[in-house]
Amino acid sequence: MLLYILMEEFEEITHKIKQEPFDCSKKANLSCDDPADIEYDSSQTWVKYKPNNPKTPEGFKRTLELRNDYSKLDSYYITPTGEKLRSHSEIAAYLEDHPQPSGVSASDFDFSSPKVMQETILEFIEQQ
Repeated sequence: MLLYILMEEFEEITHKIKQEPFDCSKKANLSCDDPADIEYDSSQTWVKYKPNNPKTPEGFKRTLELRNDYSKLDSYYITPTGEKLRSHSEIAAYLEDHPQPSGVSASDFDFSSPKVMQETILEFIEQQ
Protein backbone atom coordinates (compact mmCIF):
# COMPACT_ATOMS: atom_id res chain seq x y z
CA MET A 1 0.00 0.00 0.00
CA LEU A 2 2.84 2.40 0.82
CA LEU A 3 4.36 1.87 -2.63
CA TYR A 4 1.03 2.77 -4.26
CA ILE A 5 0.79 5.96 -2.17
CA LEU A 6 4.33 6.89 -3.18
CA MET A 7 3.49 6.16 -6.84
CA GLU A 8 0.48 8.52 -6.65
CA GLU A 9 2.67 11.26 -5.16
CA PHE A 10 5.36 10.64 -7.79
CA GLU A 11 2.75 10.78 -10.58
CA GLU A 12 1.52 14.11 -9.24
CA ILE A 13 5.06 15.53 -9.31
CA THR A 14 5.93 14.26 -12.81
CA HIS A 15 2.55 15.40 -14.14
CA LYS A 16 3.31 19.04 -13.40
CA ILE A 17 7.12 19.20 -13.27
CA LYS A 18 7.47 21.64 -16.19
CA GLN A 19 4.89 24.05 -14.75
CA GLU A 20 6.15 23.68 -11.18
CA PRO A 21 9.82 22.62 -11.14
CA PHE A 22 11.07 21.13 -7.88
CA ASP A 23 12.48 23.79 -5.57
CA CYS A 24 14.00 22.58 -2.31
CA SER A 25 13.48 25.99 -0.70
CA LYS A 26 9.69 25.54 -0.98
CA LYS A 27 9.60 22.25 0.94
CA ALA A 28 8.73 22.33 4.64
CA ASN A 29 11.44 21.03 6.97
CA LEU A 30 14.00 20.94 4.14
CA SER A 31 17.01 23.06 3.35
CA CYS A 32 18.72 23.20 -0.02
CA ASP A 33 21.96 22.68 1.93
CA ASP A 34 20.82 19.30 3.29
CA PRO A 35 22.71 16.33 1.83
CA ALA A 36 20.86 14.20 -0.69
CA ASP A 37 19.06 11.10 0.58
CA ILE A 38 20.53 9.03 -2.25
CA GLU A 39 23.37 9.36 -4.73
CA TYR A 40 23.28 8.50 -8.43
CA ASP A 41 25.49 5.42 -8.69
CA SER A 42 25.28 1.74 -9.57
CA SER A 43 24.29 0.58 -6.08
CA GLN A 44 20.72 0.61 -7.41
CA THR A 45 19.14 0.73 -10.84
CA TRP A 46 17.92 4.17 -11.92
CA VAL A 47 15.31 5.13 -14.47
CA LYS A 48 14.58 8.42 -16.21
CA TYR A 49 11.01 9.64 -16.66
CA LYS A 50 9.78 12.05 -19.28
CA PRO A 51 7.99 15.04 -17.73
CA ASN A 52 4.28 15.85 -17.84
CA ASN A 53 2.90 12.32 -17.91
CA PRO A 54 -0.89 12.21 -17.60
CA LYS A 55 -2.23 11.27 -14.19
CA THR A 56 -3.79 7.84 -13.87
CA PRO A 57 -7.60 8.09 -14.05
CA GLU A 58 -9.39 7.68 -10.75
CA GLY A 59 -10.13 4.06 -9.84
CA PHE A 60 -7.25 2.70 -11.92
CA LYS A 61 -3.71 1.94 -10.75
CA ARG A 62 -0.62 2.17 -12.93
CA THR A 63 2.17 -0.33 -12.38
CA LEU A 64 5.64 -0.57 -13.85
CA GLU A 65 7.41 -3.91 -14.01
CA LEU A 66 11.12 -4.25 -14.65
CA ARG A 67 11.99 -6.98 -17.12
CA ASN A 68 14.28 -9.77 -15.88
CA ASP A 69 17.08 -8.60 -18.17
CA TYR A 70 16.68 -5.00 -16.90
CA SER A 71 16.28 -3.81 -20.50
CA LYS A 72 13.13 -1.79 -19.83
CA LEU A 73 10.04 -1.34 -17.70
CA ASP A 74 6.63 -2.42 -18.90
CA SER A 75 3.63 -0.25 -18.04
CA TYR A 76 0.28 -1.77 -17.04
CA TYR A 77 -3.00 -0.52 -15.64
CA ILE A 78 -5.05 -2.32 -13.03
CA THR A 79 -8.76 -1.65 -13.50
CA PRO A 80 -11.30 -1.03 -10.74
CA THR A 81 -12.40 -4.66 -11.29
CA GLY A 82 -8.83 -5.96 -10.84
CA GLU A 83 -8.00 -6.72 -14.48
CA LYS A 84 -4.44 -6.04 -15.69
CA LEU A 85 -4.41 -4.21 -19.04
CA ARG A 86 -1.34 -3.97 -21.26
CA SER A 87 -2.29 -1.73 -24.21
CA HIS A 88 -4.54 1.06 -25.46
CA SER A 89 -6.67 -1.48 -27.34
CA GLU A 90 -7.24 -3.45 -24.11
CA ILE A 91 -8.14 -0.18 -22.33
CA ALA A 92 -10.59 0.77 -25.11
CA ALA A 93 -12.26 -2.66 -24.94
CA TYR A 94 -12.48 -2.47 -21.15
CA LEU A 95 -14.02 1.02 -21.24
CA GLU A 96 -16.56 -0.11 -23.83
CA ASP A 97 -17.64 -2.96 -21.53
CA HIS A 98 -17.36 -0.87 -18.33
CA PRO A 99 -18.35 2.78 -19.00
CA GLN A 100 -16.80 5.11 -16.44
CA PRO A 101 -18.93 7.77 -14.75
CA SER A 102 -16.21 10.41 -15.13
CA GLY A 103 -15.96 10.09 -18.92
CA VAL A 104 -12.56 8.37 -18.94
CA SER A 105 -11.25 7.58 -22.44
CA ALA A 106 -8.41 5.41 -23.75
CA SER A 107 -6.39 8.56 -24.50
CA ASP A 108 -6.22 9.24 -20.74
CA PHE A 109 -3.79 6.32 -20.34
CA ASP A 110 -0.05 6.49 -21.00
CA PHE A 111 1.86 3.27 -21.61
CA SER A 112 5.22 4.95 -22.10
CA SER A 113 7.88 3.69 -19.73
CA PRO A 114 10.83 5.35 -18.07
CA LYS A 115 14.24 4.69 -19.59
CA VAL A 116 16.51 2.35 -17.62
CA MET A 117 19.86 4.04 -17.11
CA GLN A 118 22.20 1.32 -18.35
CA GLU A 119 25.24 2.55 -16.42
CA THR A 120 23.41 1.88 -13.13
CA ILE A 121 22.63 -1.79 -13.81
CA LEU A 122 24.66 -4.03 -11.53
CA GLU A 123 27.46 -5.93 -13.29
CA PHE A 124 26.20 -9.42 -12.40
CA ILE A 125 22.83 -8.59 -14.01
CA GLU A 126 24.46 -7.29 -17.20
CA GLN A 127 26.38 -10.56 -17.52
CA GLN A 128 23.27 -12.77 -17.51
